[in-house]
Amino acid sequence: MIKRHIHFVESIEEIGSEIWNNLAGIDNPFTRYEFLYSLESSGCTTEATGWKPYHVLVTEGDTERENFDRPIAVMPLYLKSNSWGEYVFDWSWAESYARHGINYYPKLVTSIPFTPSVGSRIMMQVDIDRVTIAQLIYEAIQLKAETLGVSSWHVLFPKEEEHELLCSIGTQSRVATQFHWFNDGYANFSDFLASLNARKRKAIRKERKKIEDEGITFRQTGGADISEEQWSDFYLFYQTTYLSRGMQGYLDIEFFRQIGEVMPEQILLINATKDSRDVAAALFLKSKDSLFGRYWGSRVDQQFLHFETCYYQGQEYAIENRLNVFDSGAQGEHKIQRGFKPIYTYSNHWLANDDFSLAVKKFLREERLHIEEYKTQAAALLPYKKQ
Repeated sequence: MIKRHIHFVESIEEIGSEIWNNLAGIDNPFTRYEFLYSLESSGCTTEATGWKPYHVLVTEGDTERENFDRPIAVMPLYLKSNSWGEYVFDWSWAESYARHGINYYPKLVTSIPFTPSVGSRIMMQVDIDRVTIAQLIYEAIQLKAETLGVSSWHVLFPKEEEHELLCSIGTQSRVATQFHWFNDGYANFSDFLASLNARKRKAIRKERKKIEDEGITFRQTGGADISEEQWSDFYLFYQTTYLSRGMQGYLDIEFFRQIGEVMPEQILLINATKDSRDVAAALFLKSKDSLFGRYWGSRVDQQFLHFETCYYQGQEYAIENRLNVFDSGAQGEHKIQRGFKPIYTYSNHWLANDDFSLAVKKFLREERLHIEEYKTQAAALLPYKKQ
């Protein structure tokens, strides 16, 4: 008789790269083993940072041995003691729990830490019934939550079809928006500009001309060729930008160095240079059809430099390399005027407390109406020519 078992492990290293990548694949840079392992080994995801790994491995076999013959699914999971670095905001939920004398933390979170990017969250063999495995994991999570004294489970930024699957087994649905740019087969950046109305086209050209007149130039470096000096400068820029907002960057320089070494083919660094000195940089990741803008920093306060480094340079790269989608990260209404279209993103939630579960259900229903209205209004502001 085939039996399936859920294993919770406190390091992705216990699962190993072969098993994880066989199930998750390596095209999405954020769900591959190397990215998640680099977060752990560099100390970015630990109990001290509020991201204690508690990953799920599903196996099947004929006996109840410690290691089963066939791993069939994996899922990133973290025991969270705060809500930092998630980009799906539940601070008000935590405050409500506290007002009622109930602990909201710890909670369980399935996501890619510090990374608001859509992707698969339960990665499994193609010949496995997805509903059955999702239900098995859901039931195991509920039992584990009771054992650990956990308030809830949250699945952040799943693909839409996975979101619907999780809704079908009993989790609650939440929607939000991001702004993504889509490459409509443009031959070059001028071709993209030609798709915009005259006023917005002129505005973008003016912004780019301002950077050019400042004598700022740009260079692209793939992961394997990024020098130690470039990494050091980039990390300084990255932390300086956070500190200017009174915050500390989540990620350590060792993490950036590691992903440059272990997955260099998916890393792109764009440096902005003035007077033979790097003054800003943006770090991108990529898959076969998508570009992901994620980390940025600057040592100067230069008007339009952020837009050029993080958006226009990324759009040009996507066009030149025939990438279909440019996901530039969370939030940012200023992206609309630069051709980034509003899309829905999703999350799924289970709360152990029945009363709070009902309250959250009501909140999410009302929130969805506002999100839908916001997305419609944002789409109406897009600068593309009317068809």
